[in-house]
Amino acid sequence: MIVVTGATGGLGGATVAHLLRRVPADRIGVSVRDAAAARHLADRGVRVRQGSYEDPAALRDSFAGAEQVLLVSGNDPAADLVALHRNAVGAAVEVGVRRIVYTSQQGAVPGNPYPPSDIHRATEAVLDDSGVAWTALRNGAYGPLDQVLGPWRRTGVIARPADGPVPYTDRDDIAEATAVVLAGDRAFDGPVTLTAPTAVTLEELAGIASGLTGAAVRRVVVDDARWVADQVASGVPERMARLLLTWYQAARAGHFAEAGPLLAELLGREPRTAADRLAARRAA
Repeated sequence: MIVVTGATGGLGGATVAHLLRRVPADRIGVSVRDAAAARHLADRGVRVRQGSYEDPAALRDSFAGAEQVLLVSGNDPAADLVALHRNAVGAAVEVGVRRIVYTSQQGAVPGNPYPPSDIHRATEAVLDDSGVAWTALRNGAYGPLDQVLGPWRRTGVIARPADGPVPYTDRDDIAEATAVVLAGDRAFDGPVTLTAPTAVTLEELAGIASGLTGAAVRRVVVDDARWVADQVASGVPERMARLLLTWYQAARAGHFAEAGPLLAELLGREPRTAADRLAARRAA
């Protein structure tokens, strides 16, 4: 039995979809906040149980009988995510799970100014102290590229703070590789990095976008303080704007520059690049 948390979310849901292509549905369980939202999985034979990281008892019920559990990291900036992840790890240990797989983040190392890095590092420490075999998938940035690039299609400008090379990674590739790890015979102990094959800067992405559209797309570097002020003026809460700024600061410091081969090995093909994703988005 493989149990997946967060299975009605983007990454968790895509991982379950890929698992269903690899193992029988009755070997898959999901732990979700709202069981009704996972009815489509129950209809396919997946075991659906209600569970949340705030409720250890419910988690124990959700995880019962599992050999492996995929802990999809929380994303509520107002929550004590390390404590919630500790609840989930504890529940998995109590019911006898043999391996915990956790969705961590590329660059989860000391000195990274992006605060989620500290959360992932602390959670990995909890896993290391658990006494259970564990794998931390340090995933490359897999959010929508438009979220990173801004409204360049309308303005012809990528106006963002100074950055650095990042292997922008396709979320579905991450989900497929996660399913391969969960369903396969190859064990990974500790942290491993999953990224697209090439790290690129926003300057390089502007060049790629120019080639795709046939129109010049300019890269404009915006001063950090000015960028935060502009974000706040556009309606973004200041706390969130400053959090987003730390991501660019981490990128310019090289914390996301590594592009490793493991994702391609797991997929058995080349992962989608940022250029592939921009081209597909344009075609759509």
